[in-house]
Order: sequence, then structure tokens, then C-alpha cells
Amino acid sequence: MGENAISGHLKNLKIDTGRSETLVVCFGEMLIDFVPTVGGVSLAEAPAFKKAPGGAPANVAVGVSRLGGSSAFVGKVGDDEFGKMLAEILRLNNVDNSGMRFDHKARTALAFVTLRADGEREFLFFRHPSADMLLTEAELDKNLIQKAKIFHYGSISLIKEPCRSTHLAAMKIAKAAGSLLSYDPNLRLPLWPSEEAARKEIMSIWDEADVIKISEDEITFLTGGDDPYSDEVVLQKLFHPNLKLLVVSEGPNGCRYYTKEFKGRVSGVKVKAVDTTGAGDAFVSGLLNSLASDLTLLTDEKKLREALLFANACGAITVTERGAIPAMPTMDAVQELLKSSRS
Repeated sequence: MGENAISGHLKNLKIDTGRSETLVVCFGEMLIDFVPTVGGVSLAEAPAFKKAPGGAPANVAVGVSRLGGSSAFVGKVGDDEFGKMLAEILRLNNVDNSGMRFDHKARTALAFVTLRADGEREFLFFRHPSADMLLTEAELDKNLIQKAKIFHYGSISLIKEPCRSTHLAAMKIAKAAGSLLSYDPNLRLPLWPSEEAARKEIMSIWDEADVIKISEDEITFLTGGDDPYSDEVVLQKLFHPNLKLLVVSEGPNGCRYYTKEFKGRVSGVKVKAVDTTGAGDAFVSGLLNSLASDLTLLTDEKKLREALLFANACGAITVTERGAIPAMPTMDAVQELLKSSRS
């Protein structure tokens, strides 16, 4: 190989490793959401449903990629038309889907989701069991997980075996490889056998995470009814010694942040909301995309505040469109919104 060819080859190698240096690997469920074709009705009243790809970890993977970042998804779907469709959606959105597995016996999970007229979300899940719950440790793509700059997960994968043990094994692999562990519990109570089981399992891996994002409702739930707006409650009951960043998302009102050195809040970005599905996932993808490029955000308050404002804008754009994955914003769209909101 001539000298020019070698330097060209090394250049290519550098590009490849550069991609994995900012890789966000998302672990967990990917499913099909069925959303009513009209708003403000209960599931029983809905005249028809539109199918949309969903599942919080998969939403985050697409969100990171949409922003120009590098992401991968690890999880299991059914070896059925819906499962193949989901793998293809990830591929079309430039998400590495090589960590996906297909189950021949179980179906891809389905969720019927509606926003009723009273503003409450109603869920009906079909997972008895669904393929995502059946991922085994032997099926994990360990090499892919070891490449993660950030390893991100939720709590739904903790509900049932074998997925629960697989989730714990994946966290261990990522931690050993030096990945930053990111946790968004994403509480879905109807999926858990009881409130007590949900609280216990969600908290069972709490102290492992480097970055945690929770909502106000989740604070109330996890603390057994304490005030979600109290800094004292958050710091005493939910902040742990290994934690580098805890973020509380407050929907249109923005977010609060807590680190060992500082705490504060960042205002939301005003938009007209159409559908809040996926807003929290878009927020997380905005934050993780910034973190994957620059971990010093965790110790630099000015930089962190900028990253959180960016994440707030990601969430804001998502509520202006229906569905989660279709509404995930591009970098240009986020910068445009931030520019117009400043002027």
C-alpha cells in the first residue's frame, strides 16, 4: 500500500472511530403506538387508529440521529411485519439497528394511546408477552454496547424476565467499558403488576446512573407523595453520590437541574402544542446529543444551561406535530426556534 493510500486509509479509520466516540446506545422497547385519528376521545370512542412507531428508548435513538448525532438501538421485536417495519424505520433514520433481535414466537408490542378531552393520557398495551420482554443476555451485541459513549435506558425493560436480567447485564457491560449511564424511568404504571413493584424496580438501579431525567409526576410517585417542586425533596431523596446530573422536566415550563456543585432552572420555549407524545424523549435526545459531544457540560454550569435550553427546544418542537418519531426535530429546526424565541 502506497503512502497516500495508507494516509487515506487512516483518515477513513479516524472518521469511523470519531462516530463511535460520540455514540449513544439506547436499550429497551420499540413498539407500535396506535393513536386515534381524532383528538380528545377515549380509546373506546375512537373511530379509527393510525399506527406510529414508538417506545421511549427507540424514540431517543432517532432523536439523537435526527440532530446529526450517532446512535444505536438494542432491543427485540417480533419476526413479523411490524417488527420489520420498525427495524426499517431505524435504518431510514440512520440509527444503527444491528443490535436488534427478532423473535419467531412472540409478537411486536402494541400500545393504544389517546389523550382524552380531560387532558389525561389513556394507555392499553398488548404484551402477553411481547418480543421486547424476551431479549436474553446471549442475544446482546456486546461489542456495540462497549462502543457507547452514553448508554441510555428506561424502566419498562425491568418489568419481566428474561429482559430484566439482560438489562442489568447490558448496564454492567457499558459501565465496564467506561460509558456514561443515562436513565429515564419513563413510568408507565399500567404495565407494572403493582405500584409497589414499580417503585422497587425503578429504584433498584437508581444508584448506578450517572445522568437521570425524571418528571414532576415521577418525583411524587417515587417519593411516596412528596412535593415535586421542593429542591430539598429532590436532593435528599433522589440525588445519590454517584450522580453527575439529575434533570427534572416540567413540560412547557422548562426544567430544573441538580449536580453536586450547582442547581437551577431553565425556562421552556413557547410553542402551540398539538400532541405531547415523545416530548420527553426529544428532550432527552437533545441533552444526550450535547453530552456525547462534550462531557464537560456536567461541570460547567453555563454550558449545561445552554444544553438544557437546547433540549427544551427539542421537546417544544415535538409537541407541534403528532406522533413521536415523525416529530423529532433536526438541528436546523431547533436552532431556528431558539433564534426566533430570542428575537
